[in-house]
Amino acid sequence: RMAAAPPSYCFVAFPPCSKDGLVVFGKNSARPRDEVQEVVYFAAAEHDPGSKVECTYIEIEQVPKTHAVVLSRPSWLWGAEMGANEHGVCVANEAVVTREPASESEALLGMDLVRLGLERGATAKEALDVIVALLEEHGQGGNYYEDGSSCHTFQSAFLIVDRNEAWILETSGKYWAAEKITEGVKCICNQLSLTTKIDAEHPELRNYVKSQGWWNGDSDFNFSEVFSLADDHSACCSGRESLEKQGGDVSAQAMIDVLRDKDSGVCVDSESFLTTASIVSVLPQDSSFPCIHYFTGTPDPSRSIFKPFIFVDDVKLVPKVQSPSFGNDDPAKKIPRFQEKPDRRHELYKAHEWARSLLENDQDKGQKLMRIMLDLEKQGLEAMEDILSRTEILDPAEVVDLFYDCVDTELKFFK
Repeated sequence: RMAAAPPSYCFVAFPPCSKDGLVVFGKNSARPRDEVQEVVYFAAAEHDPGSKVECTYIEIEQVPKTHAVVLSRPSWLWGAEMGANEHGVCVANEAVVTREPASESEALLGMDLVRLGLERGATAKEALDVIVALLEEHGQGGNYYEDGSSCHTFQSAFLIVDRNEAWILETSGKYWAAEKITEGVKCICNQLSLTTKIDAEHPELRNYVKSQGWWNGDSDFNFSEVFSLADDHSACCSGRESLEKQGGDVSAQAMIDVLRDKDSGVCVDSESFLTTASIVSVLPQDSSFPCIHYFTGTPDPSRSIFKPFIFVDDVKLVPKVQSPSFGNDDPAKKIPRFQEKPDRRHELYKAHEWARSLLENDQDKGQKLMRIMLDLEKQGLEAMEDILSRTEILDPAEVVDLFYDCVDTELKFFK
């Protein structure tokens, strides 16, 4: 049983640590090795009064309007590991273990809360408010993995970012605390990190921990110390040092380099876990410029390329990074769940498997392919830098096929 929380890493860098007045966000999603992540887009939508939304395990009330979102998600579940919305809000989650055992009974998953925050919040603070209100109402719980033999449950932490600020939100059951960040570089991983600087919290948080005997009310209230198991709350983040070394130059490329770093442990490739997908987002503080979100859609960022996505109306859908849909026959939707595992690989994932075997079996050819791919990525990054340095407003027609074309070109190279 994988009791340890998967070691994902999330980062944010604010000016002056980052370049050109940009907020830079990134996440490596560490998950069970064979899990497939897809990249999916959902347009903004209006919903009838009284309508419901079916999350991974439970149904909840829908809101009148949901924002357009782009998500990287394990393809068996409803929510997401990470993603962004049309208003320049990015959310990523972390599974964490606290002294409060996580609930096995089916409720909202941390991943569902990522998507719900994005669909319902037009700023980072709104997304935070959405997430904590839903936690209060529905709770969190249920299996984090597509595994019929064992229930893997965790509490959740979130990094919630917009063009102006970020919030680190850490939860245990329905209780939570949050810290607001507007400068420097921050990293969160699979351990609690909030200490005594708490900018918002559950109204009953301190009474609850006193009643549990976890805090006497005399000493400073330190969230990690109160909620962590024993000595679990060390400073976890080696990647932060790499970003801080960049001086004032954290860019999309610098964030990508950190996410690719296996030596630091940020890029996970272990017996149990693999970085199954990654995201980097660039959020200009000047709102006349578009936010740019780069997704891999494939495992292991050191062997994947980051492809840009920009929100515009009628953005072209990309079926080649979407897993097949099994509808109501999906073993994840039937009770008892996960009695079998269907083949969820999408076209890009399959092509990527082929490329990976080439890298392993024919080093020369593999290296050559990787050089071509990185060159393709570099062209994409340079084209996006160009968009962010222009004075004229971006013509949506120019980027409506952007992500589609990048995936298409990547697939052509693999063929």
